[in-house]
Amino acid sequence: MAAVAEGGRCPLLAAARGAYEAAFGGSAAVAAWAPGRVNLIGEHTDYNDGFVLPMALQLGTVLVGSPTRDGTVSILTTAPGADEPHRVQFPAPTLSHPLSPGQPHWANYVKGVIQHYRGGPVPGFNAVIASDVPLGGGLSSSASLEVATYTFLQQLCPDDGDLVAKALACQQAEHTFASMPCGIMDQFISVMGKESHALLIDCRSLDAVPVPLCDANLAVLITNSNVRHALSGSEYPTRRRQCQEAAAALGRSSLRDVTMAELEGGHGASVGSRHCGVCCRVYMCVCAASRSRLGEEVYRRARHVVGEIERTARAAQALQDGDYVTFGMLMVESHNSLRDDYAVSCPELDQLVAAALEVDGVYGSRMTGGGFGGCTVTLLVAEAAERAQQHIQEKYSGTATFYITKPSDGAKVLPL
Repeated sequence: MAAVAEGGRCPLLAAARGAYEAAFGGSAAVAAWAPGRVNLIGEHTDYNDGFVLPMALQLGTVLVGSPTRDGTVSILTTAPGADEPHRVQFPAPTLSHPLSPGQPHWANYVKGVIQHYRGGPVPGFNAVIASDVPLGGGLSSSASLEVATYTFLQQLCPDDGDLVAKALACQQAEHTFASMPCGIMDQFISVMGKESHALLIDCRSLDAVPVPLCDANLAVLITNSNVRHALSGSEYPTRRRQCQEAAAALGRSSLRDVTMAELEGGHGASVGSRHCGVCCRVYMCVCAASRSRLGEEVYRRARHVVGEIERTARAAQALQDGDYVTFGMLMVESHNSLRDDYAVSCPELDQLVAAALEVDGVYGSRMTGGGFGGCTVTLLVAEAAERAQQHIQEKYSGTATFYITKPSDGAKVLPL
């Protein structure tokens, strides 16, 4: 990312510094940056203790600022689409006077990180936020803001440098201050991202394995539908609850511990497999019993998660092997499962995926993020990228925004 590699010459950083000088006078003393992310495969598996395969983006959030002596935190955001007011002020938290969420919504992510910061009492400070991660696009603008805030605070009052604890503190901030029960993926990849690599994250153990994604003949195309349906906020907690219900009904702590054979009643066959008539009848009866116990809707939610965990492990191996055809096939299977079983896609995302798959040189495409709008991610031959963008826009009923991106490093301090 030019924003990181060129330090002070980064346009986003320059804009933030200019806004700081206009708002507060003088120059900012500290600057931090944290990336958004795109999840290549492994959707809605992180809060089920499963596997995910994201990569950190070249898009991110910059936070510049300076400590003050009056114990007051004053923050201005220049992020497009942030709710009003764009400037907030509040006392730095103390043990007797902790912070609490409120309005505007964007400030809750910052407040939550300040409240859960592990490095000691946070002093007062002035700061400006600038971001080029599209808000509500499914590229984790929220985690980018949280991790950038935490990285900034580390310069004011250093913590112990534990990166996993940093990601967990940012996740806790989103749970408690933004009321979003997210998994750990977004914060983890924003902290731990590795240039030229995706990261296979085990969301139970928090082990992470870098998977090379540096083939010059390969491109990752993100397409923003530029729509966000109102269902996204309310349906996420519902899906999480349904997964917990399914795991409990199956006697497991999470769906990570459930195999597809167990979900379908303990029989390894699938409908349509070549078995004797008696065997297939037994299988279908047992499968029907499993559906009856869970209920059709909860069963479908569980089927997506169990299948997606398996797909993600297979996809990481395919990427490691350079088998982009298999990887692309798994991406499409993931999208179809998210659309049909998890019910978090929407017509706009389905249009974008279908259009991408019509382009010669595209390996696979899928929705990415929580769903109900936002972005798709497409893996394709690099030389097909321009052709793909043109075709997708011609076929799409709305106006799409495109990003060709490469895997980035995680959060860092920027020189001023």
